[in-house]
Amino acid sequence: MATGTMTPRSTADSSKPLFHRTSLPAPMFSRNDVSIWSILKKCIGMELSKIAMPVNLNEPLSFLQRLSEYMEHTYLIRRANAADDSVERMKCVAAFAVSAVASQWERTGKPFNPLLGETYELIRDDLGFRWLSEQVSHHPPVSAFHAEGLEEDFVFHGSICPKIKFWGKSIEAEPKGVITLELPKHNEAYTWTNPTCCVHNIIVGQLWIEQYGSVEVVNHKTGERCSMTFKPCGLFAKELHKVEGYILDKSKRKLCAIYGKWTECLYTVEPATFDAHKKCDKKSSEEKKACKRSSVDEEPEEMPPPSDAETVQVIPGSELIWKITPRPDNSTKFYAFSTFAMQLNELDKRMEGLLPTTDSRLRPDIRAMENGDIDVASAEKKRLEEKQRTARKNRGKSTDAWKNRWFQQGANPHSKTQDWLCMKGYWDRKYTQLPDIY
Repeated sequence: MATGTMTPRSTADSSKPLFHRTSLPAPMFSRNDVSIWSILKKCIGMELSKIAMPVNLNEPLSFLQRLSEYMEHTYLIRRANAADDSVERMKCVAAFAVSAVASQWERTGKPFNPLLGETYELIRDDLGFRWLSEQVSHHPPVSAFHAEGLEEDFVFHGSICPKIKFWGKSIEAEPKGVITLELPKHNEAYTWTNPTCCVHNIIVGQLWIEQYGSVEVVNHKTGERCSMTFKPCGLFAKELHKVEGYILDKSKRKLCAIYGKWTECLYTVEPATFDAHKKCDKKSSEEKKACKRSSVDEEPEEMPPPSDAETVQVIPGSELIWKITPRPDNSTKFYAFSTFAMQLNELDKRMEGLLPTTDSRLRPDIRAMENGDIDVASAEKKRLEEKQRTARKNRGKSTDAWKNRWFQQGANPHSKTQDWLCMKGYWDRKYTQLPDIY
């Protein structure tokens, strides 16, 4: 485990919950007055990470904080650890991989781009983990993270380099990067990549989100894998939010089927039962399409309505392995945040003297937006971006190269791909020579 000595209670009195708020200080801003088209019309097909966006389009979190929402359903890792059978463990790990993107449902606000050298820590005694992330590259933007169980029962790490493009009516975010989960008790390591996220109706209409693409979770010890497809919504939105696939052994024999919606829940069932259901469902769908073609002459809408009223059709004999945590009643007022997300930027007085000066909670633009001061947030965002540009130019004039503080590049020990690995020292709380980024 590439970290220092465990000090899980270094930022909190265990008798008093550190994270407790159930709302933000101020509700979200209206985005009706922002002309997205005026900003994006020259950017079709371009990478958007270099384009400055109005602060109104943001949500009051850094992308480093947004990444930590992977950990909301940490109980699935503990369930995997408790399972004696490798297939049962794979079910839980696959559910954890799906749950990691569930927080994006209805989250149409853009997180703030992290500044080079920005960090974010999160210690949750109640969920049994601690998290560290750092922005290790600005162009291209790369965010590295490392989480570990407080009982040393798991290690979860990876890096994300989001490729964001505008396609005229939608914005597509491809989160490039390998994610790794290690279970020391079983001497197992799992790796996977996240699906592509797309926000539709950027110019006109109601914003809605879909995830699509293939996700393959690999157990590097047993050779077992879970191959899942995040379905694109399709012409009539029939596949909206659906996820399905199989757990396979190293000979690619189907051991278990997995299905559900990344916005709602995930089930497993015997492969033969699932295949029979799919065959029946396909036949029924083709009959319905034939009926529509014979009775409707006009062309269907180009984009389906963002309706997801139909819940998952549960196949008899299925086992529920994950269900999303319900969002609070006030979520729509606060950027569609979950309770977990509401607490990510919470700054307890006991933390102020312990956090490094690079922590996302100390960013003035995010803090101002959270407090409802859009003018200050906008001014601070511009100031920080200019400060970052100036620092980069100054480094170009000197022989001093930028050095990341907590992560270094290296080969992923399991997938052998290039990765960012956590170095020791952060949790010792001896911070020196930190960059002045705010």
